[in-house]
Amino acid sequence: MNHPDLKRFRFRGLHPRLFLGTASDRYAGWIGQIYASGRYDDRLTRRSHAVGGKTFTEQVLPVESVAEYFIHFPVLEIDATFYAPLLDAELKPTPTFRLLETYARHLTGEDGLILKAPQAVFARALRRRDRFEENPAYLDAELFVRRFYEPAVKLLGERVRGFIFEQEYQAREGRDMADDLAARLAAFFEALPRDHRYHVELRTEALLAEPYFRVLQRYGLGQVLSHWTWLPSLVRQFEMSGRRFSNAAGACLIRLVTPRRVAYEASYRQAFPFDRLVEGMTDPRMIEEAVLITREAIGQDRDVMILVNNRAGGNAPLIARALVERFLAEAEPDGGGETAARPSG
Repeated sequence: MNHPDLKRFRFRGLHPRLFLGTASDRYAGWIGQIYASGRYDDRLTRRSHAVGGKTFTEQVLPVESVAEYFIHFPVLEIDATFYAPLLDAELKPTPTFRLLETYARHLTGEDGLILKAPQAVFARALRRRDRFEENPAYLDAELFVRRFYEPAVKLLGERVRGFIFEQEYQAREGRDMADDLAARLAAFFEALPRDHRYHVELRTEALLAEPYFRVLQRYGLGQVLSHWTWLPSLVRQFEMSGRRFSNAAGACLIRLVTPRRVAYEASYRQAFPFDRLVEGMTDPRMIEEAVLITREAIGQDRDVMILVNNRAGGNAPLIARALVERFLAEAEPDGGGETAARPSG
């Protein structure tokens, strides 16, 4: 195991089975941490983001800054693919495809991307202005394959380290039954190309039940362990699955998204402009449990990918550093010089 340069946020080579990254990149708030001061001053752009009735203006670095990002992290989650497929209905490239194409030009070596599947495929309901409407393309396997999966694989190949299928929280009224959802998911994944990079994130605790976990096991799908608003703790999610790692390639994916019981709007307002940790926002148990599960996975010779969001505490690089510090503090060398996990009990 290598000892990373934590002061300079260098997390590559931390452990051969641990891959640390963030949810999105290019934040001006990370200048001086991940990005060199002054390097992009004349190329920053602005984008407006409406959250909870208030408009926030973010400063964004050019895509080429991803080359500097990958000096620090081995993987990156691309969030933009959640909002639009890569090809339109006429199978022509969308702006999202062009964005991904630009990212691809700046990848080298072992740099890896984790892509979120479009909500147009995996969301049961889509937000239309001030309300949610049923998604007519929900679990449309052909749409996913032709307009997202095939162009993504053609463009990036093995640089895609994972596909995240994120489904929104379902309120009690109108919620799927666990058996019904499992059957629909089974039909969907049965129709997809076999691929060991699929990971599923359900955000409704009531649906994290045995029928769902059987589908994950049957198709080799990874269970995304997500520290998110209305989900139980990471360890509780892991226990609900019987502490199984179901991904066919043996990979475990952990996402640190928001504090528990804090809605998206509130977490965004607290975290903005993403340049420092917000006092009291990061739950120490989130770090502790992520490390505990990581150690258990590594102890079973499995790869672990951990993706950190600014909204989990204010600044993803600083949260990542706290996580690495905890990981190193709890690891001890075995006879072969690797990292041996202490018993979690």
